[in-house]
Amino acid sequence: MTRVPGQHAPQPAGNAGARAADDRGADHDLRSLFGQSTAVFASLAGPAHMVETANAAFFKAIGGAARTRTGVPLGQLMPELAGQGFIGLLDRVYRTGTPHNGRDTRVLLGEGAAAREAFFDFTYEPRLDAGGNVVGVRVIGVETTQVKHAQRLTIEHRVLLEQIARQAPLPEVLDGMARAIEDLAPEEILVSVLLADPDGRHLRHGAAPSLPGFYNQAIDGIATGEGVGSCGTAAHRRRPVIVTDIATDPFWEDFRDLADRAGVAACWSTPILARDGSLLGTFAMYHRTPRAPQDADLALARVFADTAALAVERHQAERARREAEARATAARGDLAFLLNASTLLGADLDVLQALQRLADSAVPVLAPLCAVDIVEGGRVRRVATAAPTPDQRDLLAGHIPVYDAADDAVARVLASGTSEVARRTPTGPGPWHDLDVTGYLCVPLTDRGRAFGTMTLLSTGSHVFDGHAVALAEELALRAASAARNARQYTQRAALARDLQAGLLLPDLPDIPGADAAAHYHPAGEGLDIGGDFYDLFPLEEGRWAFLLGDVCGRGALAATTTALVRHTARAVAPLLPDPEDVVRAVNRALLNRPHGHGTGFVTLVYGRLTATSTGLDVELVRAGHTPPLHLDNEHTVRAVDVHGLLLGIAADPQITVRRLHLNPHESLVIYTDGITEARRRDGTLFGEERLADAVSGVPRRPAAQHIVDAIAQAVTVFTDGHDVDDDQAVLVLTATEPHKTPTDV
Repeated sequence: MTRVPGQHAPQPAGNAGARAADDRGADHDLRSLFGQSTAVFASLAGPAHMVETANAAFFKAIGGAARTRTGVPLGQLMPELAGQGFIGLLDRVYRTGTPHNGRDTRVLLGEGAAAREAFFDFTYEPRLDAGGNVVGVRVIGVETTQVKHAQRLTIEHRVLLEQIARQAPLPEVLDGMARAIEDLAPEEILVSVLLADPDGRHLRHGAAPSLPGFYNQAIDGIATGEGVGSCGTAAHRRRPVIVTDIATDPFWEDFRDLADRAGVAACWSTPILARDGSLLGTFAMYHRTPRAPQDADLALARVFADTAALAVERHQAERARREAEARATAARGDLAFLLNASTLLGADLDVLQALQRLADSAVPVLAPLCAVDIVEGGRVRRVATAAPTPDQRDLLAGHIPVYDAADDAVARVLASGTSEVARRTPTGPGPWHDLDVTGYLCVPLTDRGRAFGTMTLLSTGSHVFDGHAVALAEELALRAASAARNARQYTQRAALARDLQAGLLLPDLPDIPGADAAAHYHPAGEGLDIGGDFYDLFPLEEGRWAFLLGDVCGRGALAATTTALVRHTARAVAPLLPDPEDVVRAVNRALLNRPHGHGTGFVTLVYGRLTATSTGLDVELVRAGHTPPLHLDNEHTVRAVDVHGLLLGIAADPQITVRRLHLNPHESLVIYTDGITEARRRDGTLFGEERLADAVSGVPRRPAAQHIVDAIAQAVTVFTDGHDVDDDQAVLVLTATEPHKTPTDV
């Protein structure tokens, strides 16, 4: 019994010496796999081809000690040659005196189960006496068997690398690798790949196509540790472990009977290590009989362990990427939900309407049922409900919690100011059975640290609340409480709003060479609150002009502060920064660095530059979370100008990009806020993007910018039947005019 502990310890990534050592090891592995050609020689006499003499390599190649004899005919020494035609070739060379050359010739050496496949480049040349007569045949050859096998393995290795490159499933790659090695190895081997758990403490089944299923199942999940078979020990040591005889090796004491049932007697295990030295798994080669490895065997194990490491690392990287994308998608979904809910909550200055919108936003995204209760005059009042059916909504609306009842969840949350969640029906009386309630989440609505109400979400059927749902509900409740508080404070802000609003918009748009500009602004409601929509248009150097239109989250004095911050920052930095995205990033930094007392709400923004050319207007623009601008071409086709960008004032990197387009004469760029598309009729129907596009495309040919603005304003007014809108509306239209021709142009 022989145990080989391995040759290479893992080296730190990035170390020049380690890389050099790895390169030398790889060269050695390739030499071991391809081997060195072995020259064979034999001198045969007479027509019977009597073996007179031969070198040791010849005897080793044809069968070793059992066939190391001279003075006997070659056909007697190697009877298998006759059926393969080689004795006939010797007869022809002896008879004709003409040499014969063979290239990459396949030969089966030995008989029965002991036969092996070999490949040779050889020459049969006649032996002549002094008179020129043929007296025998000289056999000269080079055995290329090892080279042939290594070339086959190399082809299979390339196929595996191509699978890894195209990101084939990891089980498919590992199974294909195991089968390729088993099929091409000169002797029967059984390959197994085990994959390490993230903590490196256990090994899981990866691939073992030829090992019995009961064996794979038994070793699935084995621990990594000293003396835990070949694989557990190799994983623990981070070095190869070679067990040549399982029957006598102490490492296999706990698995000896299992190995005997599986019919394996030797196991050579090589750890699969990542580039940083961490454990990824093990690569093992099993044998039916006790056997010690040769250099080629060890090289084969190292090469394919490295290949398995590449496949596993690629798989882990891809899995990490998908998980990160899933988290990002979920985060974007949460943000979109909260932003949409915030928009709905802030769209009405009536407290009860805002709380009904809260209930409507929560169902069914957060739960099947929702009820909102507030405290008024020392009593609890249910002010909003949401449910899939009118009957369920009526049942929920008819239940009123008791403010001071100890067994009522709403009462407890109002008293404690903390959320309460349970996978059971709420305590206290209620229509829980009729509504099939199986759990609840009660979240406080707080104002200045005091709970003035609750939002109760109810599970039905198999629905349950997890930590993510709780956090999202609490964030929604915070926004709802803020919306309710803002609604109460509306009257107090009205006077201030009138004073500030006048200073936030341009009194008149400037004249722009090569462009026609027009704008429209209509505040929500009676216009007494400070709007969040804004626009601006100002000159830059070299005949360029900057434009922007945006929307600040929220309304009132803080919105005015943020609006002023955005406009003044843009005007200050635009002449100094070369690209539009740099200006927007500067605005984002200003928002992130503003004092807390100046607001923390996000901003959506479209910012860009205009440059008049001999053929129209060149436009560069950036969109940061804003509604996409529209491009009206000369065919009166309206297309959205979509470009990626996140909201400003939230993250350090808004991930913005620049979109460039050209406006031919009489083509227009239409920038607007969501107050246009979200204008509602009395039945709740939104004006929407399609009606906006119809209004823009319906203007006469070659329209002036003011014509487009008027068409949009008129379409919204007709759609809403003239009643007050819920959100501010702002539109900025930029139209390319006919270039001014100088005498030199004629």
